[in-house]
Amino acid sequence: MAKLDGKLLSVCVGGVREFENRGRPARSAIWKSPVAGRVAARGVNLAGDDQADREAHGGPDKAVYAYAAEDLTWWEREIGRSLAFGELGENVTTEGIDVNGALVGERWEIGSAVFEVSEPRVPCWRLAHRMNDPMFPRRFTAALRPGAYLRIVVEGDVGAGDDVRVSERPDHGLTIRDVFRIYTRDRREAKRLLSVPRMSESWRQWAEDLLRKAQDSSAETDEPGCC
Repeated sequence: MAKLDGKLLSVCVGGVREFENRGRPARSAIWKSPVAGRVAARGVNLAGDDQADREAHGGPDKAVYAYAAEDLTWWEREIGRSLAFGELGENVTTEGIDVNGALVGERWEIGSAVFEVSEPRVPCWRLAHRMNDPMFPRRFTAALRPGAYLRIVVEGDVGAGDDVRVSERPDHGLTIRDVFRIYTRDRREAKRLLSVPRMSESWRQWAEDLLRKAQDSSAETDEPGCC
């Protein structure tokens, strides 16, 4: 039987906005607001949610962004102010489940839907603009609290107050925090990403490219005839 691991505190969605960033026109859907009632999880989105840059955001591997209330509380202490649900761009805010410690490929039952943990969130300039702090992406990276993107495995609907149950947990041991740590500071461990069956193709490609470049660089520095 699936284990009860946490609660869903909020479901947030948002549409694309146009704004000015450093004097230039920009577009983003990072502004998310809580939704009352049930929300459909279909295809690659929650109903009412959108992404402005589909190459960098959204798609099957990044359909829903989850962040833990415990991490929001940590950030509140760090920045000295309260944070509303959705303020970091998250779609679902959880309580009682270790989002950053979730394994890649781990599955969660929420409401009538099933989600699969896929990859960490890598911060960009949009988060800096949203938080009105140009250094925030760097602070976010250093904190190793990236939150997790989820795939929609079984379509359904979700709502605040739903249980979050881990229904499947792989045995490879690679967590969302591990992937983020490897990408940001421990790239010598990139090979670990290739052994995980449900690793996103984009992350698998990144690891393969990194390892290939390292191998090519090593070959170039070898002295001919060296024993």
